[in-house]
Amino acid sequence: MGREGAGPAVAVPYAAPALPTPLAVLTTDVPPGDDDAAATVRWRRRDHPTDTRADTDTDPAAPADATDDAGHGAVEGAPPGWRPSAGSVAALPGAAPVGWLVGVGEGRAQDWRAAGAAAVRALRDAPASAVSSGDEGDERVAVLRPDRPEDTPDSAGDWASLALGVVLGSHRFTLRSDATPARLRVHVDVPAEHRADVERAIELASATARARDLADTPSGAKSPAWFADTAVALVGDADGLEVTVRDEHWLAAEGFGGVLAVGGGSSRPPRFLELRWSPLGAGDHVVLVGKGITFDTGGISIKPNAGMADMRTDCAGGAAVVAALRSLARLGVPVRVTGLVPLAENHVSGSAYRPGDIVRHRGGTTTEVTNTDAEGRMVLADAIAYALEELAPDVVVDVATLTGAMKVALGVRTGGVFASDPGLRAAIAAAGEATGEAWWPMPLSADLDPDVDSTIADVRQAPGGPGGIAAALFLRRFTDGRPWAHLDIAGPARCDSPHEEVAKGATGFAARTLVEFCAGRASGR
Repeated sequence: MGREGAGPAVAVPYAAPALPTPLAVLTTDVPPGDDDAAATVRWRRRDHPTDTRADTDTDPAAPADATDDAGHGAVEGAPPGWRPSAGSVAALPGAAPVGWLVGVGEGRAQDWRAAGAAAVRALRDAPASAVSSGDEGDERVAVLRPDRPEDTPDSAGDWASLALGVVLGSHRFTLRSDATPARLRVHVDVPAEHRADVERAIELASATARARDLADTPSGAKSPAWFADTAVALVGDADGLEVTVRDEHWLAAEGFGGVLAVGGGSSRPPRFLELRWSPLGAGDHVVLVGKGITFDTGGISIKPNAGMADMRTDCAGGAAVVAALRSLARLGVPVRVTGLVPLAENHVSGSAYRPGDIVRHRGGTTTEVTNTDAEGRMVLADAIAYALEELAPDVVVDVATLTGAMKVALGVRTGGVFASDPGLRAAIAAAGEATGEAWWPMPLSADLDPDVDSTIADVRQAPGGPGGIAAALFLRRFTDGRPWAHLDIAGPARCDSPHEEVAKGATGFAARTLVEFCAGRASGR
């Protein structure tokens, strides 16, 4: 007599998303024929960016009938008191399809991103009966245009920021069983001379979105193997990009002791992902290394429960590297770039690594483990050593959600950048500024470097003192004096309070910076 439930093993119960998450389609022209059939979003700038009078958004004492900043009368059709601060939205009265006004504030890059995101979210969240459908019948269509001639963007950068906001503002990662994402199409009549910049911004937005997808996927589904296999699928539309996935047996044979130690506590073994973009004629070689911890319990040095659910995003650095390599190939950037993502799950079990262990890394360096929750630097060290031994890079850039100390130091909208020389550090910061990601220079303090020494191994994993600096100094021991930058994104990789084009959850931070930095190497920036 058989037992109830006997038979083939049941599927893992954890939900996995269908990736990539759909994004709005932005076209750089107006729809053919009568565009009155489409919903309309008009953007409006402040008339006097230097006006110091308080907005009704922030000053409860402002008069209810306040007009636009110049005092020339109310904005046509807007509710009394509406003012065009960046990202503010006003629904306009009238029959379907509806229309909206969206504010662009002072017209800074972040204001244009905020306006684009607010516009597409208004379209996405409106009742289906209030918006028009495209030719497919289930597509929401809108035309986005300036309210007045003087509201037109001033530069290619402004047009690009608006486009990036539209595309990223439409991103909504979800595993709700009742979720049926609306298909969105937004028409913007972009001047011909700026269309190439807008198309590039759309590609950068897709990089950020794919990085968000990988980082936000819950870890029940996201094993190291799942991440690697999904990354292969997500970059499949990038012609010329080569991808190799290595398993735990290869890692053991190649001496990746840090990755094996960190992943040893999990029943789901580690992986090593390598992506290669090698265009003909490219001379410079950049290696990008991304931390790929698919879930971080802290190991035996276990984390408190508060905030542990966010550790699904501890692979945000690796996600940014995967997304950047895809966009570099799709944009045809003439620089050789290799992406390395060491993937592991830092778990608690009888086989987990322990404080007091000595780990031998790729290349032979030994590390005294003092805190198993400082696992990111352990896997990055192996990958950096591999890059220097096997790939002969001109520069190595690693990116990781590495230390809570960096979040304390810089908050949740700015990443910390350490570098072997000031020029490299400045190039990273400039790449971020050009793409809407903020970086702050951090020191590799010489007086703290001796703290990394161990009495029983070559280096000590987690010395005391300033946590972010200590982690960077540890990693520097594996760089052999070569050009190297370390990007700590522990703060901006996750968002609890949405702003501009950034939604709650994984942010995809650093993906655009990495693409722009590599592109800058091609042009000598």
